Amino acid sequence: MPEFMETLFKIILSILLSGLIGAERELRRKAADLRTHILVGLGSTLIVLTSIFLFDIYKETAMVDPTRMIAGIVTGIGFLCAGTIIQAESRVKGLTSAAALWIVSGVGIAVGAGHYTAAVLVSVIVFFVLVSLRSIECKIAQMSRSKGEE
Repeated sequence: MPEFMETLFKIILSILLSGLIGAERELRRKAADLRTHILVGLGSTLIVLTSIFLFDIYKETAMVDPTRMIAGIVTGIGFLCAGTIIQAESRVKGLTSAAALWIVSGVGIAVGAGHYTAAVLVSVIVFFVLVSLRSIECKIAQMSRSKGEE
């Protein structure tokens, strides 16, 4: 039963942390929204949990490297993130959402591996960056435009 509770804790934590970041994307009405971020984080957590599970089962009979599945996550997420980036006229859109998905994948990996401190700290920092730095970006862009008009 303790294994069940630990797994349940990891799944819930992954949902909460991924959801925190996804909620900001949802509020900004981005295509990669709350559900997408939760699914990416949860999927990464599941793959790490499965990797560790397989390692425990086969460690006596075969060479199993749990980090290979993690490398697969990183590669797969790269393709998913690339799909969220589009070029519209002379602008690139979706880059922040792609970066957020990449980070959420890392958070899911950390939760699955039991590195809770890093997962929580990174999630809070990413949320702060997404929410707080947007106003600073807007001010810098305004200053840049006003200097261009002079």
